[in-house]
Amino acid sequence: MDKLYIKDLEVFAYHGVFPEEKTLGQKFLISVTLTLDMQEAALTGDLTKSVHYGELCHALEVEFKKESYDLIETAGEMLASYVLKHYSIVNDVRIMIKKPWAPILKSMDTVAIEINRGWHEAFIGLGTNMGDRNQNLAEAIEAIKNSPGIEALIQSTVIETEPWGYTDQDAFLNCVLKIRTTLPPTTLMNLLLGIEQGLKRERTIHWGPRTIDLDILFYDNLITADPLVILPHPRIQERAFVMESMVEIAPYFVHPLLNKRMFEILETLKKA
Repeated sequence: MDKLYIKDLEVFAYHGVFPEEKTLGQKFLISVTLTLDMQEAALTGDLTKSVHYGELCHALEVEFKKESYDLIETAGEMLASYVLKHYSIVNDVRIMIKKPWAPILKSMDTVAIEINRGWHEAFIGLGTNMGDRNQNLAEAIEAIKNSPGIEALIQSTVIETEPWGYTDQDAFLNCVLKIRTTLPPTTLMNLLLGIEQGLKRERTIHWGPRTIDLDILFYDNLITADPLVILPHPRIQERAFVMESMVEIAPYFVHPLLNKRMFEILETLKKA
């Protein structure tokens, strides 16, 4: 991927913990590194295929001065979120904010923070077998789409499936939603758990009936052992209904542990 750099954009603003910083203000230096594909812009001369750095500089200054934050960490997070939200062709962004006039009563050049944020692709599995199942799915998907740091990309067809694991329960409606997100896996999982609670999900029987079940199936090619979010989702390769949805929207996605594409896993399940 290509890089676009803005170095030491000088902005006078009112960020800081001390009252004087909020009233007198001080100088900040903002540096930005964008990762994006600029080849089409280079070959065609079409600026819309890249990022207009003049407009970006102006936007960064406006956003940086909108509010007064105690921490430049907060300001950096806000700028990174702004860039990713408003420049869809940017894959990731690095923000460095220097504070050369920091009130620490020591001889120094500057203090600074650096924040790196980017888009990640994830697949969310959804299932429901209680109440109005279609409404449960619709509300959960809408809640995911409306969550900060998430963009829905494509949804599989909703399919009805027999219960898996604990079979003494009603049939499920299932689907898979492909998203891109700036949230790390644990934050994304906590967000999904919050949506489940909002739809009154109760965990009483393992693999039992539920108003909604939201699982992170894959997150990029990440492999983790975090008890909160094990990636890839365990036993996914044993569940034909999940593989059918994955094959519909991402047939060539490779399982990072099995090193097999989704359609290959499904073919194996059908032969079993």
